[in-house]
Amino acid sequence: MFNESDAPQPPKVLNTPLEIAANLRQLLDSHDPLIITFHERSQRFQSYVVHVDRDSNTLALDEMIPRDGEKYIENGEPFRVEGFHDGVRIAWECNTPLTITEVDGHRSYRGPMPEEMTYHQRRNAFRAALKLSQLVDVFLDGTHIKGTGALRGKLLDISATGCKMRFDGDVEGRLQLGQVYERFKAGNPLGLTDVMVELRHLHFEERINTTFAGVRFHNLNGQAQRKIESFVYQLQREARRFDKDDY
Repeated sequence: MFNESDAPQPPKVLNTPLEIAANLRQLLDSHDPLIITFHERSQRFQSYVVHVDRDSNTLALDEMIPRDGEKYIENGEPFRVEGFHDGVRIAWECNTPLTITEVDGHRSYRGPMPEEMTYHQRRNAFRAALKLSQLVDVFLDGTHIKGTGALRGKLLDISATGCKMRFDGDVEGRLQLGQVYERFKAGNPLGLTDVMVELRHLHFEERINTTFAGVRFHNLNGQAQRKIESFVYQLQREARRFDKDDY
């Protein structure tokens, strides 16, 4: 079904300042959301890379969402940072206390760049984008959705392990990063009902008044897994056919 280039790649450990700074800059330039987890604590927090200085070997992270995670920074507790850029997982440990600063009303946490970083290109999870004319309706609901009624949006891309969707307006306040929602549905031709998903990314783009959310499928049954894999394969075949038509 997939060729060898789609096989999973083993994670690499980056330990040169040049490689580490380059990957941090990618996260910074793309405004990719980060998930922060403190050791011994189950809650997850969201942040972003807001500053990378190769000359001084310093890094700054944006104010955490929700902000109550800041007290763990103040306590000097070690934490793990995980981000995704173009399907590549980029993660590192922060064992050095960070300094909380505020510039022009924006809080950030500053400290040295990590000495090593995990870089994992997971090609086995081919991510297929949907054409704008073929976007599938999605519905997200569950006991932990804040407010009333399900969130209705559009599916943007999908892989065997998760998907990305968009919602009109700012719905960040209704969702919590790291939370599992038990009623995710996707319309035809995918046709998924009541699939559990874990929220991994959440970002409101004010310029276009749209919220983007990325989820990982959670405890999929065999039937749902087969539906997703078949749909991804179909999109992959269409994309390859489209590429050939360009020549």
